[in-house]
Amino acid sequence: MSVYAQVYEGYNPTQQSIISYLNSGVQAGKHYFKSKYIARDLGLSSKEVGTNLGILSEVCDDLRIVRWSYSSSTTWLVTPSTG
Repeated sequence: MSVYAQVYEGYNPTQQSIISYLNSGVQAGKHYFKSKYIARDLGLSSKEVGTNLGILSEVCDDLRIVRWSYSSSTTWLVTPSTG
């Protein structure tokens, strides 16, 4: 089994897309992400993104995902996991 398959086998396709998007952003030096922009870029609804990020914030081992603030859209702080 590939490393990619091992990492993502527990996530649904939407969550896999979001994790990939966040990983790309973090590698590019970004740390703050708005749900509405993730939704726009991935072709999802903001609600779908918010629901899945809430789940991922509790179960994703590779990224630390924290709801940061809300102003016109929820902002998430995303950093590589330290542990």
